[in-house]
Amino acid sequence: MKPAATEIIAESAGAFAVTPRSTSIVTRMKFAASPEQAWDRLLFYEQIAERPPLHLRLLLPLPIRTEGRKSRVGDDTRCVYAGGHLLKRVTRIDRGRRYEFEVVEQHLTIGGGMRLVGGSYTLRDLPDGHAEVALETRYLSPKHPRWLWEPIEAAVCHAFHRHILGTMRRNAVSCNRLVATRTGA
Repeated sequence: MKPAATEIIAESAGAFAVTPRSTSIVTRMKFAASPEQAWDRLLFYEQIAERPPLHLRLLLPLPIRTEGRKSRVGDDTRCVYAGGHLLKRVTRIDRGRRYEFEVVEQHLTIGGGMRLVGGSYTLRDLPDGHAEVALETRYLSPKHPRWLWEPIEAAVCHAFHRHILGTMRRNAVSCNRLVATRTGA
């Protein structure tokens, strides 16, 4: 986890223009599936049919649905929540390896003013034929002092990631079982 900081972007007559640097939280999970099978199960939080656990329902806005495409670079997906929406734009796709997006519009209150910047999925082959999926969320937070708020935000973000990755992993495993049943394996 990188500490939130500020970055100097300009100096003029002794005055500094400062912009906040985003915080990045990454959670990894092993899948009993190939990277290709895991790739086919990538989901945005707003696409998960399962109800989020109670602690996430209390801490985060409730997701409702997605509208739009998310399969090509430049695609925009409107992610609808109770009380607002996010607009996510696909910025990079390396099929089976990496999927990145940025949040280009946020009309949603999260964590007392937190602004989502973007995120990514990174898939990695494991020696046993399984995959590791890493989910990253990048955000800006107005809460200070950062030494106090950053661990709390990270804990919530990891719980959020585990919910998404756990759903994806269950979907990949049930898909593997269905294929094995159909093929008689």
